[in-house]
Amino acid sequence: METKDFDYDLPEELIAQVPLEHRDQSRLMVLDKETGDIAHRHFYDIIDFLNEGDCLVLNDTRVLPARLIGEKEGSGGKIEFLLLKRIELDTWEALVKPGKKAKVGSRFIFGDGRLCTEVIGIGEEGSRIIKFQYDGVFEDILDQLGQMPLPPYITEKLEDKERYQTVYSKNQGSAAAPTAGLHFTSELLKKLEEKGVKTAYITLHVGLGTFRPVKVEKIEEHTMHSEFYTIDDKNANIINEAKANGKRIIAVGTTSCRTLESVATKDGIIEPKSGWTDIFIYPGYDFKIVDNLITNFHLPESTLIMLVSTLAGKEATLNAYKIAVKEGYRFFSFGDAMFIK
Repeated sequence: METKDFDYDLPEELIAQVPLEHRDQSRLMVLDKETGDIAHRHFYDIIDFLNEGDCLVLNDTRVLPARLIGEKEGSGGKIEFLLLKRIELDTWEALVKPGKKAKVGSRFIFGDGRLCTEVIGIGEEGSRIIKFQYDGVFEDILDQLGQMPLPPYITEKLEDKERYQTVYSKNQGSAAAPTAGLHFTSELLKKLEEKGVKTAYITLHVGLGTFRPVKVEKIEEHTMHSEFYTIDDKNANIINEAKANGKRIIAVGTTSCRTLESVATKDGIIEPKSGWTDIFIYPGYDFKIVDNLITNFHLPESTLIMLVSTLAGKEATLNAYKIAVKEGYRFFSFGDAMFIK
C-alpha cells in the first residue's frame, strides 16, 4: 500500500484554529463500518449510540506546557525548546529551533534564570538531550514558564490552556493532546454513567512522532516513534468484564486504540502493564479488542487516517472525509468528531 492512497483535498479554511465555546457542541459524523452509511449529528448525541454495559476507554494523559522560549547564555540569542519526552528526572529529549545554536555544552536560560538547561547530547533526527537546573518543583516552574505545544497548523493564540486538555486529564507527560477526548464534558460523562456505560482509563503519553508525516512511499516501510503507556488492574478488569459480557469496547481516540491493541492478547484480553509501544495500525491489521472508535478528522497521508481506514475500511473512510469537506466540518485538533460504529 502506498502513502498517497490516503491523500485527500482539504481547504485550509476548514482547519479549526480555536476550540468551540462548548466542548460537546462540535459536530459528530457517525460512520457505520459495516454499510458505509453516514449520519450527521452533534457530539452530545453520542449518548444515543452507546448502550448499557458498553465500555468507553479514555486516555487520561495531561499535556505538558512543553514549549519553552529562552535565550542563549552569554549571547542572549532567542531559542525555542519543545520537550518531547523525559529520559530521567531532569533529563529530556527536546526539539530545538534554531538547532545550530544548540551545540553540546551550550547553556540556555528561561524566565530570568528560574530555569536553566545545558545540551548534553544529540538525539534522533537532530533532537537534543538536555539537562535542567532549577530551584523548586520542576512541574510548577514549567507550568508558569511553558506554553502549550499547539500543532503548527494552529496559528491562533490559545486563550485558555485548559482547552487543550481533556476534562479528565490527570497524568502529566504528553507533547500533544489526545484530541478525541476534548469533546467530552463532565456533564456528558455523568449522563453516560447514568445510562450504564462503563468508563475505563488508560494512559499513553502522546509524542510528536504520532503526527510526523509518513515520508516513505510504501507505508509498510514507515517506522513509528515509541510512546509510553500504562494500564492498571482496575481498568483492565473493567474492559475485560465488558468484553466477556459481549459488550463493545469503544476507544476514545487513536491513542487509546493503539494502547489497547498493544496490551491485548491474541484472545482479546487486556493485561495490566506499562511499557513503550511503537504499534503501527494500517489496513490488513486485525483488531484484537477495539470494536468502535471516537476520533477527530486527521491529516492527509497520516498514520492516524491509516488507523481509521483499518477499522472503517479505506474507501468508506475516504468517502466520509470527502463528505466532511463538502459539509464544512472542522478538521484536526480543535475540529469536529467522527464515531465509527
